Amino acid sequence: MQIKDIAMLLESNSYPGRGIILGRSLDNEKAIISYFIMGRSENSRNRVFSRTDDGIRTEAHEPDKMTDPSLLIYHPVRRVEIDGDILHIVSNGDQTDTIKDYLLMGKTYNEALLTRTFEPDAPNYTPRISGLLFPSGSYMLSILKTLGAPADSCQRSFFNYAGPEPGTAHFIHTYSGDGDPLPSFVGEPAWVKLPTGNPDDMANAIWDALDADNKVSLFVSEIDIASGKETSAIIKNKNSGD
Repeated sequence: MQIKDIAMLLESNSYPGRGIILGRSLDNEKAIISYFIMGRSENSRNRVFSRTDDGIRTEAHEPDKMTDPSLLIYHPVRRVEIDGDILHIVSNGDQTDTIKDYLLMGKTYNEALLTRTFEPDAPNYTPRISGLLFPSGSYMLSILKTLGAPADSCQRSFFNYAGPEPGTAHFIHTYSGDGDPLPSFVGEPAWVKLPTGNPDDMANAIWDALDADNKVSLFVSEIDIASGKETSAIIKNKNSGD
């Protein structure tokens, strides 16, 4: 698989939708987690990321203008401790909580997602994308998307990455581009080269590459692989002037 430049990928797609990036820092000592959301409607754009005790959540920027929060308000990133090990979950919906609950019950990431399907937002049927970062720095990504017909048919694809090359990541997103209805992501997660520099430089490069009209919020975090502790966390919200 050919390695691609993450900024160039984002710049070439005006509407990737929601995106997950999991990878490894250039010094090979930290795992990288990034998640972004975009929006075309006023409702979808009326959001910000905020920190929680175990990750981040989406919130309405102007609560009185939020008309339907059912698929918009959730915890994109959550941290869970299993037998002394810290795992990090990232997703584009409330399946974050499903994965966390299953892990705490001693079950697996795959088992959790076998109980879920794509979002019920016809005609787009937005895919559910998810990721799980292990203490070793290896990770899994997945996508649950419609097969088209019948409407409830679901394709579940899982991808497992062990020992990623330093300075690289894998990137999965919900839509292959803009459209009506929106076309779902196709293929495997892209293998990408991460922007160099400190975490702020990385966050700025990703944020600047996202379409200026459609971008809403971005989260970038570094996790020290040796300790499992978060060493840096950056949030950018368009509604906050970032």
